[in-house]
Amino acid sequence: MAELATLQTGIPEAEFVDDVDAYMARPENDTVDKVLKKLDENYSKYKFMECNLVNKRKRLKEQIPDLERALEMIEKLQTEKNNSKNLETHFLLSEQVYAKAIIPPTDKVCLYLGASVMLEYTLDDAQVLLNKNIESAKRALSHVEHDLDFVRDQFTTTEVNMARVYNWDVKKSKAAKGT
Repeated sequence: MAELATLQTGIPEAEFVDDVDAYMARPENDTVDKVLKKLDENYSKYKFMECNLVNKRKRLKEQIPDLERALEMIEKLQTEKNNSKNLETHFLLSEQVYAKAIIPPTDKVCLYLGASVMLEYTLDDAQVLLNKNIESAKRALSHVEHDLDFVRDQFTTTEVNMARVYNWDVKKSKAAKGT
């Protein structure tokens, strides 16, 4: 089978089999079963890549609103930091469970970075970091969407190739029986 071209995303590009006779005449394609098995393996790989990309997209779609809510809270704290009154708010403990909080004026905030790591930042630094993380997550989501479209095209191409090779074999078998 011909070497698969690879895009910068690391996803190999499926070769479209236009001329099945020429394709099956290649030295590496000595039997139909071998060719169909290889195409089926590629198809399975594309499905696996799709599954991983769908999971990544889901994580990013959950992460972006969380980051945006955190940024909103930072902006609220910045507007209230010069105020002498405490800020009363509600924060999410778990799904549909909120707790009331009284926050004194502050110029620092702790951000959870993941992997059981929380760091204290000034409000300005926290805002810069969250803006950067939101931008990065949106860019990553855009790349994942593009990769998903590409990988779906690849397994469609692979399905078509499998059908063409199979039909070529059936046609060849009928022709052999007829003569």
